[in-house]
Amino acid sequence: MSMNPAIYPLTLFYDASCPLCAAEMHNLMLRNTAGHLAFVDVSAPEVPSHIDGVSREAMMTEIHARQADGEWVRGVDVFRLAYQAAGLPQVSKVLSWPLLAPMADALYPWVARNRQHMPQVLSGLLFGRALRRAAAQVQARQCAAGACSATPNTSSEQAS
Repeated sequence: MSMNPAIYPLTLFYDASCPLCAAEMHNLMLRNTAGHLAFVDVSAPEVPSHIDGVSREAMMTEIHARQADGEWVRGVDVFRLAYQAAGLPQVSKVLSWPLLAPMADALYPWVARNRQHMPQVLSGLLFGRALRRAAAQVQARQCAAGACSATPNTSSEQAS
């Protein structure tokens, strides 16, 4: 997969204090095998109040990303680019479908505003299976490199 050098590496600025956001970013981190993504937790106290002209408050309001060329992207466009970089081009394409894209763009601000109030079980429903699949892929790559984990999956993990 050829990545546009004006876009990648793409730095994602996200709110790790949000369970939904943290789960989605963890999924992307596990899949970031080519290193096309970088991650900055803007909820961390050491993050400055402004980064390249964008306020920390704005980044806490909705997800932001900075492309390699310095251009800023916000909202669903961040996810479209991130999923492409993480080897999930089909998810990126779905978010770009002519009928779904306007709905995703319209719904995202509501989700972003209400993300801290969403039940934690929602992040498990949305990302649980994807996280388990990504973790299994990481373990398979480690085993192929001769560094297998000594801890096998539990039966509850296998059942999911």
